[in-house]
Amino acid sequence: MTTGIGPPRFAPLPLLASPAFARAFTLTVFAAVFGDVAITAMAGAVTSATILTGLCLLGVAMLVARRDEIDPVRLAPTTLVLLLGWAGASVFWSAAPLVALGGWAQLAGLAVLAVVIGHVRDALQTVRALGDVLRWLLGISLGLEVLSGILLDLPIPFLGIQGAIAELGPVQGIFGTRNALGFVTVVALLTFLVEFRTQSVRAGVAIGSVMLAGALAALSGSPAVIVVALATGAATLALSAVRRLSPGRRGIAQVTLGLALVVSLGIASAFRATIVTALHAGDDLATRTQLWARVVDVAEIRPVQGFGWFGARDADAVPFALVTLAGGERHASALNAYLDVLLQLGGVGLLLFLALGGLGLARGWLVASERRSVVHAWAPLTLVALLTVSLFESFTLSGPGWLLLTLCAVRAGQSRSWRERLDPRAAGPGTAPGVGERGSDAQGGAGPAR
Repeated sequence: MTTGIGPPRFAPLPLLASPAFARAFTLTVFAAVFGDVAITAMAGAVTSATILTGLCLLGVAMLVARRDEIDPVRLAPTTLVLLLGWAGASVFWSAAPLVALGGWAQLAGLAVLAVVIGHVRDALQTVRALGDVLRWLLGISLGLEVLSGILLDLPIPFLGIQGAIAELGPVQGIFGTRNALGFVTVVALLTFLVEFRTQSVRAGVAIGSVMLAGALAALSGSPAVIVVALATGAATLALSAVRRLSPGRRGIAQVTLGLALVVSLGIASAFRATIVTALHAGDDLATRTQLWARVVDVAEIRPVQGFGWFGARDADAVPFALVTLAGGERHASALNAYLDVLLQLGGVGLLLFLALGGLGLARGWLVASERRSVVHAWAPLTLVALLTVSLFESFTLSGPGWLLLTLCAVRAGQSRSWRERLDPRAAGPGTAPGVGERGSDAQGGAGPAR
């Protein structure tokens, strides 16, 4: 005879709210998003979309199961909500509303996944999950490159693998292009180094992972990855120096760093021709410069609202059909995330995109400079890599780039935000429920034993 009081709790809810399920969900999301190019190549775009849709529905169910521990006000950054809202509204003035709606659905779906991960995993657990996935994907990429270029001496066309590893590259792995592989290796290096510093994996695993990512970064032969790596490395040194200062001296140091950044950008602009020559990227930059100029010309037709959000765009659709180079050459993106946003969402969308990345970086940087654990440096340094690569590619607007951008913004929005004044549970400056200082044991462990 049962003596329970009230209706029985719905059986799946405890499972959806469990730490083990949260870890499995996070691993699956990272694997599906970072492996999307390979999934699409092998099983088709419909399969990829079905996987992501199922994960979104599952993620929403997880938030419902954890509704008692999640503050709706802290659910997502205001800038992210406004950007998604503006992109959704652009469907109404797009020349192809159904296509624009599909692009917006992909953008919003990945944002939902980032929000879920940001609320069900803490910082260290997120880094550990991403590190595990990237180790496998980079290992598979190297294995396929060796199989194609050395053992079989044949390309693997459907994966875009050219089999050039015997000539020391360029290689693409399962990420489609050498620039995409190069960007992933930079993110992987950041993640693996944070794992090493936090001792969340064995030293041998961490060192081997760093060597794997470094080797593939070199073999990718991507000029963009050199710039991203230099920018991220400089940011790492600056953040490390600030973290060593006393609280009273950090403010002056932050202002000095800001001025140094402005001066550095000016010097880089003045000597850009020399830098391009040193990177052996003259022809590539010439093509990009022509493309960027043409994108700006077309964007001036609708400078405020843009032509509507398409995401991964169709080169034959308006306005992209207008962006042609000499000889009728067309590109699937502007090769610059900022210009792609300007073209599709206009000046309003660009301001919102800059606010999303800029505020996320500022908040994350301040948190990382004040908290002792090095794991808090992962988000701002990842944002530095994302905002830098956005100057040369549009990775940040789709797939892994957009997922990481929104995830880092969600993390930053949970601290150093106006929301702290509204949350009576906040323990102090920079603390947020569900993030940061919960520790490894709060959700099933993120240490060496996972």
